[in-house]
Amino acid sequence: MEIRNLKTFQVVAEKLNLTEAAKELKYTQPTVTLHIQALEERLNHKLFTRIGKETFLTAAGKKFKVHVDHLLAYIEDIERDMQKLHRPDGTLTIAASEYYCTRYLALIIKAYSEMYPNVRLNLLPLNSHHALACARNHVADIAIVAGNDGGADLNKIILDEEHVVLVASSEISQGKNVDEIFSDYPFISYDDDCSFSEIASNYFKETGLKPESTIICGGSDETIKRIVLNGTGSAVLGENIVKEELEDGSLIVLERIADLVTTSSIYLKVRSEEPNIQTFNELLQSAWPLATHH
Repeated sequence: MEIRNLKTFQVVAEKLNLTEAAKELKYTQPTVTLHIQALEERLNHKLFTRIGKETFLTAAGKKFKVHVDHLLAYIEDIERDMQKLHRPDGTLTIAASEYYCTRYLALIIKAYSEMYPNVRLNLLPLNSHHALACARNHVADIAIVAGNDGGADLNKIILDEEHVVLVASSEISQGKNVDEIFSDYPFISYDDDCSFSEIASNYFKETGLKPESTIICGGSDETIKRIVLNGTGSAVLGENIVKEELEDGSLIVLERIADLVTTSSIYLKVRSEEPNIQTFNELLQSAWPLATHH
């Protein structure tokens, strides 16, 4: 049953005049007749009848029109929704940590650019606290953050969850417990406004352990990991970022910390219907688990 035939039937049923219907549809009158005949053959019912010079819907035609009106309205809704997502353009700015940018987003933005070449993508490498502020202040359209609930004005899409571990290099952890490592080597920390810094502080309070010294390294996961790998000290990191190093033995888990940290895409609720944000989040949800394996 072709949609064009249904649209022809709808107009004829409203006009009850083949000539007027053909004029509105920009078809010839024989074409309109063919469309109606095709439907009648498919349904095995006459849809129209003539009494004198007047055209009327049959009982089957009246019932069929109710269904056709609902169906064509639904098709219009589908077309309208699809049009909203058609060829997004303009600029899309994503704020995320250096680790997310290099490990995950580098792959995802390539795919997005191929799908939507008219969108100009900007990446802002920022820690989660500053990325969230950028999303709230319209500096970024989307923030990819770790362990932050955002607020009532924000939508949150969870992309991943990971455990948090206290790690040190195999070089300095051999034969030493956590207290001894804290005594002999500095703790490599994020800025105070990073979520992992808060996790580390809670860990110190709960255990009563305290490093003798601390080195602050901003919000770069990669930088902190490299410093730990060099044998400088210990650090609290997400398990995903050190997965390879734990497997090859270059880093050792000193303790698993109870906190489970979520990675989320966060954006303002009032911007939920924007095509750029919608389409990028849809790709994030499908591609993020795949990106973790590269």
